[in-house]
Amino acid sequence: MERAGENRRPVLAKPVPSVREMGNRRPLKELNNLAGAHPYPCAVAKKPMLEKSRRDEQKPALVTHRPMTRKLALLLENREQLDHLATAADAAKPGVDPQDEPIPDDTADTDEEIESVDDDTDMDEDEQEDIVDDVSLMDIDSADSGNPLAATEYVDEIYRFYRENEKMSCVRPDYMSSQEDINEKMRAILIDWLIEVHYKFELMDETLFLTVNIIDRYLEKQVVPRKKLQLVGVTAMLLACKYEEVSVPVVEDLVLISDRAYTKGQILEMEKSVLNTLEYNMSVPTPYVFMRRFLKAADSDKQLVSFFMLELCLVEYQMLKYCPSLLAAAAVYTAQCAINRCWQWTKICETHSRYTRDQLIECSKMMVQFHQKAAGGKLTGVHRKYSAFKFGCVAKVEPAHFLLGG
Repeated sequence: MERAGENRRPVLAKPVPSVREMGNRRPLKELNNLAGAHPYPCAVAKKPMLEKSRRDEQKPALVTHRPMTRKLALLLENREQLDHLATAADAAKPGVDPQDEPIPDDTADTDEEIESVDDDTDMDEDEQEDIVDDVSLMDIDSADSGNPLAATEYVDEIYRFYRENEKMSCVRPDYMSSQEDINEKMRAILIDWLIEVHYKFELMDETLFLTVNIIDRYLEKQVVPRKKLQLVGVTAMLLACKYEEVSVPVVEDLVLISDRAYTKGQILEMEKSVLNTLEYNMSVPTPYVFMRRFLKAADSDKQLVSFFMLELCLVEYQMLKYCPSLLAAAAVYTAQCAINRCWQWTKICETHSRYTRDQLIECSKMMVQFHQKAAGGKLTGVHRKYSAFKFGCVAKVEPAHFLLGG
């Protein structure tokens, strides 16, 4: 036993460093394991903090008793500039201490002007709305200045070009009179069916409006028999998809969606006929391009309601008498009236759309009538589409009945 005890090696414990030797190092479990923290134990100097809190309590609280309007902000900015210039001028005097010179009270007149601003804040709602419009008229594309795809530097030229060329996308409002075997009711049935196909394929909005435009321009120039009307519609959607979509439906899908009424060869042959008739002119301004601009000008979140109004017009043959820009402006105006339950068309909307409320009221009344009867009848494709949760169930919004009496 003694020999075993002699052979046992003594275990030396490593000395634990003191807190002072550890310096700023802390155990990982401690919350204040930060470089530069006070080593334990430490005492926090509370006197400077108490003095700072007392100084903060002695400072008078800032009291805002008037709204910050543009005029008031300008006066305050001028006042600060006057104070800065006066101080700089005194400091520039040779041999004169700026503290010895009395500072002229140049702000007396400014104070009186600021007080007069309080009276201006009592302006009526129309004047306040005008001020908001003036501010917005400066630049409605400022939020997209960092987006290269928005092309904010050329947006004015782009929409000026759309305005000049929108007549190219318009057709005669009576072109159906030249057709022998089809009528406007058949056109409405075709477009109502294409709206459902468009929704089933989950295509973009641009594709739908271009599809309808291609159909009308082709029917204006070619006499089409009744049995080939659906073929024209399917082919027009195929061309619109090739122009607008990233992923284009295959021809076999269109054959199936038309219940095999046409073959793949017939669709491709009609595609050649449509392109030759339209002279390969697929780049035309539709109501969609104007809708995007007018919604931005209106600063409106009524996008779904506006497109609901616009798609109701696609089915109606009588709406061909209106140009695309007017249809888009009237849709935005009608949607705002339906949601806000009041007449709403600001100056900024009028400036960017170039339409006054009086110019829109006739088209807007027709949209209200379409809205009233959208749920009834046989052609309910648009109403069922916008009654879905995906589109916010905006079809159930109460129509703006008061526009009909205005």
